[in-house]
Amino acid sequence: MTTLGVASVVIYGAMFIVPGDPATLLVGGSKPNPEALAAVRRQFHLDDPFWQSYLRWLSGAVRGDFGVSLVYRSPVSDLIASRALTTILLVAYAAIVIVIAGVGLGVLAAWKEKRAGVVITMATTVMMGAPTFVMAVIFVAVFATGLGWFPVFGAGSGLTDRLWHLTLPAFALAFSWIAYVAQVTRAAVRDEIRSEHVDTAHARGVPERLILRRHVLRNASGPILTVSGLTVAGLFAGTAVAEQAFGINGIGALLVESAAKQDLAIVQAISLVLVAAFVVVNMLVDLCNALLDPRAAGRAAR
Repeated sequence: MTTLGVASVVIYGAMFIVPGDPATLLVGGSKPNPEALAAVRRQFHLDDPFWQSYLRWLSGAVRGDFGVSLVYRSPVSDLIASRALTTILLVAYAAIVIVIAGVGLGVLAAWKEKRAGVVITMATTVMMGAPTFVMAVIFVAVFATGLGWFPVFGAGSGLTDRLWHLTLPAFALAFSWIAYVAQVTRAAVRDEIRSEHVDTAHARGVPERLILRRHVLRNASGPILTVSGLTVAGLFAGTAVAEQAFGINGIGALLVESAAKQDLAIVQAISLVLVAAFVVVNMLVDLCNALLDPRAAGRAAR
């Protein structure tokens, strides 16, 4: 809660001091009428002192009321809710790709270190430097325009069609994160493989499949879960790039559009929602880590 409180002050404060006058944008014209400007400022409380304006906004945000959009003239909560499902599906899709591919590549690189490990390590090192917008352009050029396998723009309608439309954006969003998770997984699994209890299991003749599942992955699950959770939390901030590149009407695209139009109410609301999502995901990761290793939770409590 402290993190959200501090974030709310920073978010609202940054938007409060940003250059430009939203009232001028609403009234329009090169020389807007001063009376019209004053009326708009009164209507949207743009002239209120900072703390008075902040407390009014925060009290509404706690109730799910983020005010009215200056540009769309609609409740901000409705605008976010209408686009939230698309962004959630995109993040979930990308997260599944990251966990499956990242953990799988990391385990393979550590378990087969002298064979596939070198190739995977080199490939993931290159992947970590690939920005989302670059991969979006490549995927569109190859798989959408070139091969015609996937649609170029839009989010589709219906679950199946949406997943089909979100495939390229999800992979573009997940690409560099796959490498990050793979690198951390490789390091964690490699440390466990070199531990004494794994050597003992080998000496006792335990099958490699059981050693990998019971002795290696179980003990390496803490770092893997932590990095996977942080990755999923970070995806919410990266959705804006993927949504803009593929013409998807999600929360990220709405954030970019609203920032360009100086629609402060939407920018503030989405920024706070993204921070809240990050905090919630991190809390869930900590809870899962505590369930996997109660001793770590006990040490943290002390």
